[in-house]
Amino acid sequence: MSSAPRAAGAAGPPTLTAAEGRRVIIASSVGTVFEWYDFYLYATLAPFFAALFFPKGNDTAALLSAFATYAAGFLVRPFGAIFFGRIGDTVGRKYTFLMTIILMGCATALVGFLPTYETVGMLAPILLVTLRCLQGLALGGEYGGAATYVAEYAPDGKRGFATSWIQTTATIGFFLALIVIVSCRSAMAPKMFATWGWRIPFILSIFLLGVSIYIRMKLQESPLFTRMKRQGKASLSPLIDSFAKYPNNKYVALALFGATAGQGVVWYTGQFYALFFLSITLKVDWLTTYLLIGASLVIGTPFFILFGWLSDKIGRRNIILFGCLIAAATYFPLFKGLTHYANPKLEAYQAATKISVAASNCSFHIFVGPNTKFTPCDKAKDLLTKSGLSFESLPAVAGETVVTKIGNQELRGFDAGKFKEALKTTGYPGAPKREDMNYAMIIAILTIMMIYVTLVYGPIAAFLVELFPTNIRYTSMSLPYHIGNGWFGGMLPLLATAMVAAAGDIYYGLWYPIIVSLSTVVIGAIFLRETKDVKFHED
Repeated sequence: MSSAPRAAGAAGPPTLTAAEGRRVIIASSVGTVFEWYDFYLYATLAPFFAALFFPKGNDTAALLSAFATYAAGFLVRPFGAIFFGRIGDTVGRKYTFLMTIILMGCATALVGFLPTYETVGMLAPILLVTLRCLQGLALGGEYGGAATYVAEYAPDGKRGFATSWIQTTATIGFFLALIVIVSCRSAMAPKMFATWGWRIPFILSIFLLGVSIYIRMKLQESPLFTRMKRQGKASLSPLIDSFAKYPNNKYVALALFGATAGQGVVWYTGQFYALFFLSITLKVDWLTTYLLIGASLVIGTPFFILFGWLSDKIGRRNIILFGCLIAAATYFPLFKGLTHYANPKLEAYQAATKISVAASNCSFHIFVGPNTKFTPCDKAKDLLTKSGLSFESLPAVAGETVVTKIGNQELRGFDAGKFKEALKTTGYPGAPKREDMNYAMIIAILTIMMIYVTLVYGPIAAFLVELFPTNIRYTSMSLPYHIGNGWFGGMLPLLATAMVAAAGDIYYGLWYPIIVSLSTVVIGAIFLRETKDVKFHED
């Protein structure tokens, strides 16, 4: 690709005052904050959903089911991008993301009224998956609309800075979700929150939905889109023009594999996988985990703006690829650092205690249901994995279903009580004490990973909108963004958790984001060129 295509229907630069420009950005961003708040509620509460909406008997399997439901919302995002992208390119940007926010808000509020597995059996996860899919469809249309809308208002040479404010919305939405959850959990007993208190953050979204709709109703249509429609240059078939015609279909593929796939896994590793690693693997209590993640978000969020602004000066591609490269190079030491500073006694126990599992009937579970069969090997690995312990997988012992060695303790078959007793006997520390944790270093590590997120995410909206012409921009940019983030990124907690359980190494799941990030660096460096000098507006 020698250069990005020029925007169709170019017009003179928008005659906006600075205050009007800020109003456009704020109006677009506020609605997007709300949508990300909705989406992140489920992600943060995934361990609760594992217990409430899925069959009991295997904690890791239930957690995988919760992550699979979480991933379902991401898997349908590209379909939302296609559906709403077409409407956005034919009807208009403003009305399309009004539709997406209404759909998102209603689906989220209904989660707060769902019956649990104990009440209605398998209907509970079916209803939950349905609402998650509706959320994913809405989010698939939301981001492309907001990014396109702001970019088409922004003057040439400042699109990176203008769209970087939208990039902060995902983190702010995540932070808002954490604040609401922490407030609810702090105000009630743990059993009360686990029983019904978890519903409150979802029900509160009804109020936020009303505010967001009111703000977006005051927006005007994008000036570039209005000019294009008046000139009769709108695409009659944006899906065909985007994905079936050269060179636009080439730009879609390059945007996916050379930018958004790596960006997606870096983003979800730095925010979600780090959160799950602290709370599930390292046994850090929920409040401390939320506060640590929240601190890194507060420190890191301004860097979205910095790197968006910087991309207007030195270019967008290399900033994104550098973020992917440095993340891939440092994830292993960073996550090992989290273990060292968050639960040093667990690290010491692991170093001093050799653990092995000898069996041949182990399964690799990703999507599980009520009919999924768990062998003694699966149950043994499940218990060790949820204890935050790595282990060596050995060939089966003749005549035994599974033989597990924990230090000098040998366990034949699987008995949860005996496993827990063996862990206790060998000195397993469990959750860390607060005096053993190095909070400054944990926040420093989380902030570094957060800065990686801002490197790849700050310039991405401007980069994507500049790849495609106005008449198919909404459709074309939305699909690679949501496949990269929804499929490559959204599947990360599920796949990484399954990889850890299968391999017996608490760090093994990091290979997934590392491989995807490095692939993006190679493809992006070879085939993508800079887009910052593309002109939307000409005097």
